[in-house]
Amino acid sequence: MKRLSKLSIIPFISLMLISFQLHASEFNGQELSLFWAIPFVGILLSIALCPLFLARLWHHHYGKIVLVWSLLFLGSALFSFGLSTTIQLTAHAIIEEYIPFILLLLALFTVSGGILIKSDKISTPKSNVILLAIGVVLASIMGTTGAAMLMIRPILRANRQRHHSVHTVIFFIFLVANIGGGLTPLGDPPLFIGFLKGVDFFWTVKQMLLPVILTSGLLLIIYYFIDRYYYCKQYGNITLSHSSEAVKLYGLKNIGLLMAIIASVLLSGIWHPAINFTLLGSQIELENLVRDGLFIAITILSILITPKQVRAGNEFNWDPIKEVAKLFIGIFITIVPVLAILRAGNDGALSSVVSLVTSEQATPINSMYFWLSGSLSGFLDNAPTYLVFFNLASGNATTLMTTYADTLLAISMGSVFMGALSYIGNAPNFMVKSIATQHKINMPSFFGYMKWSIGILIPIFIIDNLVFFVLC
Repeated sequence: MKRLSKLSIIPFISLMLISFQLHASEFNGQELSLFWAIPFVGILLSIALCPLFLARLWHHHYGKIVLVWSLLFLGSALFSFGLSTTIQLTAHAIIEEYIPFILLLLALFTVSGGILIKSDKISTPKSNVILLAIGVVLASIMGTTGAAMLMIRPILRANRQRHHSVHTVIFFIFLVANIGGGLTPLGDPPLFIGFLKGVDFFWTVKQMLLPVILTSGLLLIIYYFIDRYYYCKQYGNITLSHSSEAVKLYGLKNIGLLMAIIASVLLSGIWHPAINFTLLGSQIELENLVRDGLFIAITILSILITPKQVRAGNEFNWDPIKEVAKLFIGIFITIVPVLAILRAGNDGALSSVVSLVTSEQATPINSMYFWLSGSLSGFLDNAPTYLVFFNLASGNATTLMTTYADTLLAISMGSVFMGALSYIGNAPNFMVKSIATQHKINMPSFFGYMKWSIGILIPIFIIDNLVFFVLC
């Protein structure tokens, strides 16, 4: 606790730095300095470094550490902009962003944990590639979070006798939790936001088909050879005898609940009764309230109808969702000023970054849209990041689908694909990591994961950039 007390001094030193930068009487991204990003960066560095150097402290007190960084931002906002604005900022982050996010994750986590796929077969490189490919297809049908929560336990169980399985989880995050969701607006939140803004459903399917196939194909080939190396290292070049026992599936009622979750998400996107009310400055629309209520009902129903033996077979517990809930409430709160600065565009503190996407002739530079929207999506919430660049490019869906089709493709690819760059780049990434850890897999640290993502993904993204934006 003494060490925790000493560490807690750091954010409040940062508070003084932020306070010296106060120029505005209202919360305006154009007036915010980069010092306002300190709490968000502090959480990222805490997630990255504390498990490495302060593992015991982090394990027992990570929620308190995140709380300190969150209070740093809220305290600064209270001092700078007053109680009313601070309450509105907090309410917006929690009511409009965090609660729908965590309720969707909770529903998917609970329902998928009630589906047990049993097989005594030992995984091979070929069978693992097939499982990952199935996950990629499912990701565009049911969303990256749904596919990841459904497929992670079967693939962990299939590899339970393998000595080396970290690489399998990492490629699972690359493929199922991110890139697989690039084919349809159902696949990943950025594309769904584009759909709500007027981007045609089948425009996304048509334009994203080749990028998803190319990127997924390259990753599956790389994975096969890595997995084959570890497989041969453990078993040699012998062909193992496998049981002919069929795969057994339990908890089938939860598959219906999984479809109900997908339907709930679609409902909120296509049903607009124009009924809403305001709570603490946040506008709550009826369709979103109904959707979130359905998530809660589905979660409770899954708990009630799933036999305890099924969840026990999945080694199900609530620790992963608790960890994600504690970490991401801090992320959602402290990311507010960062996104505000980005939305300010050329008038904000990140104008030098934003200006990189436009040439001197005022035409979009598609390669830069790809890399900037992507690199920011790797560490920020990829949905609002997509929206920022969508509006920066034109904001008009018809124009973006025609005149600036390559620009919209660049934003779509970057926002979806590069969510795989870090554990916090996309919602299911950290969930997959937590579930794998619960299954006794020694997952790499924040930076350890990025060694894999940078080493493997960046060369592939360079190929994507060349194929779709430079040589085309």
